Amino acid sequence: MVSDSDSTLKPAEVAHVMIQHGISKHRERYEVIFMKAFLAGVMLSFGGLLSEVISGGATGLTQSNPGIVKILGGFVFPVGLVMIVLQGYELLTSNMMIFPMAAIKRAIPWWSIPVNWIIVLFGNLAGSLFFAAILVHYTGIVSTEPYITYIKSFAIHKAGDPQWHQIFLRGIGCNWLVCVAVWQAAGAKDTISKIVSIWIPIWIFVACSYDHVVANMFSVPLGIMFGADLTVAEYIRKSLIAAFLGNVVGALLVGLPATYFYLGDYHADGLRIAESGEAFSSSTPAESGKGSTEQIEEAKRQ
Repeated sequence: MVSDSDSTLKPAEVAHVMIQHGISKHRERYEVIFMKAFLAGVMLSFGGLLSEVISGGATGLTQSNPGIVKILGGFVFPVGLVMIVLQGYELLTSNMMIFPMAAIKRAIPWWSIPVNWIIVLFGNLAGSLFFAAILVHYTGIVSTEPYITYIKSFAIHKAGDPQWHQIFLRGIGCNWLVCVAVWQAAGAKDTISKIVSIWIPIWIFVACSYDHVVANMFSVPLGIMFGADLTVAEYIRKSLIAAFLGNVVGALLVGLPATYFYLGDYHADGLRIAESGEAFSSSTPAESGKGSTEQIEEAKRQ
């Protein structure tokens, strides 16, 4: 049962909320999904730009203490995901967790997974490229040293130097943390708690240099725009594809255990509720797959 005094939802309640999110996203019009994804790409790029401004501008500190620079750059990046979650936009990496969970429980059809991922992928990409080209490159806000050198070297560090399997593995670690952040935010009831629950896991993944397919849609093309020794084909082959596949695995490492642990009776007509002695009506748990009326109302509010 969910009470008004609870500050967070229990894990099983969050799992049911994720299913409701999947159903809602499946029913959304495609043009709305694309526009939300476009705006999510812009929002995440704001965080990426701020991280590059701090890391690229701290040349002296980079020489003396590079670890602190990574910590500082990682600390400011989460503002992008915070804005995405609070505004209800569409981010590919979180949908990699939500849609398989909903599909496994047959709340949505399987074909909804590739349809949503493709629309959101291109929406995130369009938003990221728009931000990189129009609001960063053409504005000239970082078109001076040491930023130019840093932006180019960062793009090469992300898509040029690592091997394909390294980017893939970094993608796993990245989206494992991103999906933990989204999961925790879904369980938090107030805005401050949502921000904190997002901030810490995202801070970790950025500071540790893991690879996020959407974040790289901003940073790598921006480096190419500034003249990095990197081709678009190389970016797609090494960074985009490898990070995408790694992010999928990372999302499943959060979503699949949660489905197994907490959603075993999602369509079992509330049998566990009955076994625990809690009364229920035929119009609530059985029809929605949730354990209580309060959980249904909480899912609607999320």
